[in-house]
Amino acid sequence: MSEAMKMIVDGYVRLKDRESLEQLRNHRRRLRQEIREHGDNALDQSYSLQTFDAEVLVIEAALEKLRGLSASG
Repeated sequence: MSEAMKMIVDGYVRLKDRESLEQLRNHRRRLRQEIREHGDNALDQSYSLQTFDAEVLVIEAALEKLRGLSASG
């Protein structure tokens, strides 16, 4: 995953912007699904799929962190 994506996610966490994190996660999931449904079978798309999976995991961890922050006050 790119350093830029990590920085974007960290920024949203600092801002406590759950909505933007959820939108980012949903966007990555949609891109992944589109590649699987409409991708060119002649090209290896495994790297892109793995990247989207890793990004979704980081975003979900950030959302969990925000849940923990809101639960603790």
